[in-house]
Amino acid sequence: MISRNLKNVLVVSVGFLFLFTAYGGLQNLQSSLNAEQGMGVASLSVIYASIIVSSMFLPPIMIKNLGCKWTIVAGMACYISYSFGNLYPRWYTLIPTSVVLGLGGSPLWAAKCTYLTISGNKQAASEGKKGSDVINQYFGIFFFMFQSSAVWGNLMSSLIFGQDASIADISEEHLQFCGAADCGLNINNNTTSTRPAEKLVWTLVGCYIGVGVLAILIVAVFLDNIDRQQTSQFRGNREPFCHTFLSTFRVLKDWRLVTLIPLTMYSGFEQSFLSGEYTQNYVTCALGVHQVGFVMMCFGACNSLCSFLFGRLAQYTGRAALFCLAAVTNFCCIIALLFWRPHPDQLAVFFVFAALWGMADAIWQTQTNALYGILFSRNKEAAFANYRMWESLGFVIAFAYSTFLCLEYKLYILLAFLLLTIFTYPIVEFNEHKNPTPSTKEAVHLNDKEAAQTDENKITSQTLM
Repeated sequence: MISRNLKNVLVVSVGFLFLFTAYGGLQNLQSSLNAEQGMGVASLSVIYASIIVSSMFLPPIMIKNLGCKWTIVAGMACYISYSFGNLYPRWYTLIPTSVVLGLGGSPLWAAKCTYLTISGNKQAASEGKKGSDVINQYFGIFFFMFQSSAVWGNLMSSLIFGQDASIADISEEHLQFCGAADCGLNINNNTTSTRPAEKLVWTLVGCYIGVGVLAILIVAVFLDNIDRQQTSQFRGNREPFCHTFLSTFRVLKDWRLVTLIPLTMYSGFEQSFLSGEYTQNYVTCALGVHQVGFVMMCFGACNSLCSFLFGRLAQYTGRAALFCLAAVTNFCCIIALLFWRPHPDQLAVFFVFAALWGMADAIWQTQTNALYGILFSRNKEAAFANYRMWESLGFVIAFAYSTFLCLEYKLYILLAFLLLTIFTYPIVEFNEHKNPTPSTKEAVHLNDKEAAQTDENKITSQTLM
């Protein structure tokens, strides 16, 4: 029998798996599917700009009033609206639904991270283990299932778009404009990035809407409301609005969070590069839009497996060694992409880059989320809101310059942020090694009757590394 905490982690993971099967597939196709006037990339910029705004105040307010469970449900509903906007993609449909998604995005992720951290601390206390080890395992399980959404979402798009009879051959003349050899701003004019038949697009988006609705039902029905008592107490003893509103910014007084900003922003830069630049300037340009899904499936599969592996491996190797592996992998890939000239005859190379990027991204995602949960366990909601805010800023900046900067310069910017991360992250890790974050006590979420009978069910969350 699995524990109740693990069951809840699995429910959250399955819900996100279904939700991001839909959203992840759409995001990877925006730069190719809605390439006209840069509409697709612009919608992604609006999404992450809205996430920045919502990160400033919405997560603490929603989580403390609704609880983690219903905040997750509300955030998922916002994500589905973007799928409806893609049924008839125009500026007046994509941009408003992008805003709605962004406003729900930060509360969704902050609630998920808070829920996993609470569950990890509770399970660690019941088993007498370090909270950090169980939290790492739970985030590894989550990202193992979550990242596999890239496999299913992209498989759906490739199988459906593969039925398009208008797939064009790619000329040698066009191939010289792929990759970093050319500026990379003119490939949208080529027939290889032509939008598939409208019927196929509607079929795909309809499937995405269906799995998104299923995600909401799974979480609403099967997820335990583990912080019900805390939310009831908060509503009964409501803090001033300005106090809750400013909680996201008060955490910035902690120098450790400020020092982690480059690491957090780099996570946004590297994800946006793969979904926006690699799919368009390498895969779509040299292979065609119908191959984007298959390449991103490889990314998702490696990301998923490595998330699970590194979530368990971290307790033996430590975070620093894993972050070092991710940094070296990304550094080598960036240098190689600067010189590689993609060609259909080199089909395996497209998948190798996606696999290596997936392995590195698995480390950035699992270990950064776990690090925030361990360092800022006293202010989880506000800390994870900051995580989404700074990561989203990386997305916004990358998508904003996507339509007017040459690919070569985009790679240099990505490399610069990676080097900045390499210099700043070790400062926090060294400080944590010398001065471990003190343990915090969190009450187990008991009902009033149980709380009156005993005080032995309090949790000491281990935050030592």
